[in-house]
Amino acid sequence: MPRYEYRCKTCGATFEMRRPMSQSNAPAPCPEGHGDTVKLLSTVAVTGTASASARPAPQSGGGGGGGGCCGGGCCG
Repeated sequence: MPRYEYRCKTCGATFEMRRPMSQSNAPAPCPEGHGDTVKLLSTVAVTGTASASARPAPQSGGGGGGGGCCGGGCCG
């Protein structure tokens, strides 16, 4: 079950609740009993290292890498 983070507008407390995704926007009273809360945007950080075999091979020749206007050679 996912965790959602909320902040109380009355006392400023930040707290988490585990609840089904279908209830993520349902009211969540703060631990102090206040009802005026907002759901915070949660971010996920994924870190790690790639092994040498998983890294993309360097491009040879020509300049630029493709994608974007000036990187793709469309800037005259």
